[in-house]
Amino acid sequence: MVALVMVLGLHSFSNFSYAEEAHPEHAAAALSGEEKHSEEGESKKIDIKEVLFGHISDAHDWHLFDLGEHTPVVIPLPVIMYSPAHGVTAFMSSRFEHGHQPYAGYQLVNAHYRAEKGLDEAAYPNNKVIAVDDNGMPTNEKVYDLSMTKNITSMLIAAILLTWIMLTVAKAYKTRGAKKAPKGLQSLIEPVIIFMRDEVVKPNIPGHRSAKYTPFILTVFFFILINNLLGLLPGSANVTGNIAVTAALALISFMATMFSTNKHFWGHIFNPPAPFGVKLILAPVELIGVFTKPISLMIRLFANILAGHIIILSIISLVFIFGSMNRGIGYGFMPVSIAFNLVMMMLELLVAFIQAFIFANLTAVFIGQAMEGAHHEDGHHH
Repeated sequence: MVALVMVLGLHSFSNFSYAEEAHPEHAAAALSGEEKHSEEGESKKIDIKEVLFGHISDAHDWHLFDLGEHTPVVIPLPVIMYSPAHGVTAFMSSRFEHGHQPYAGYQLVNAHYRAEKGLDEAAYPNNKVIAVDDNGMPTNEKVYDLSMTKNITSMLIAAILLTWIMLTVAKAYKTRGAKKAPKGLQSLIEPVIIFMRDEVVKPNIPGHRSAKYTPFILTVFFFILINNLLGLLPGSANVTGNIAVTAALALISFMATMFSTNKHFWGHIFNPPAPFGVKLILAPVELIGVFTKPISLMIRLFANILAGHIIILSIISLVFIFGSMNRGIGYGFMPVSIAFNLVMMMLELLVAFIQAFIFANLTAVFIGQAMEGAHHEDGHHH
């Protein structure tokens, strides 16, 4: 349940990030090393920026792969738009025909549409759905995109997987009992849960309060981990490499920390134990630190996951860059690219676990720091 609530909280944030070029056939051709020829007969060079950002960005459909040059295999996703003038409009993204056709007064922006209408990329980024008139020109009407994008769909899959895993483990305990040795999925998940509880939650969150926060910290850890691992699969979504998603996760961590504060914590922020002259400098610094902690969580997770994906895609793209210059060089570099990518994939697998652990561990640390003074209270109680 916590995972599903987390997804709903992330939904609105993820719609601020815009997606890949709505020309999957162009990206496929770039990755295959084939050059496009315009009507004038001029060849276009491989657009590495289009390839990279097309694979790491969000989208209104789920592009899996291509059968040939002009046959993309795409899963359409629900487009849900709201405008004060027209209310709620819902339809499948296939109605846009990859951005070539408007539908119900809306248009999916891509490079083809911008070139046709002479629009600026900064004002009309790729995969943004805008309101248009009968001639297909932007009306600049205020619209709200509530669509189930690729990242949102992937997060729902991760939430369902997390719920299924935990219910399966709970059922195993209920059936077999806690005294029997764990088997199957139970034996895989139990050591992780025990480690997170005993090495992350209990050392950082004082006293009996640790039991209260253990489910939350475990949910954060497993939710990020599953999304990290899903992001390594071919054709998958780059969820935790999207700063809108990591910002929402950091906001959830920040809210949990703020709900855990007490008078001792705020007393230390606004009245630090220092000479009066130093207090005037230290108090603003401490207050700023309250907000920079979740920002560091956001940037750390986003940057590490995104960087790994970009490196892997860049190494793959080198094969086709060399192949476009000389087919022999392209084939010759292929074994080197495969070897580098195997190493990078193993490293990314390790990073997926490390970044999930760091986010959950620092969240527990921040919550424990917000309970400053609780250590002394527990000591007096004992």
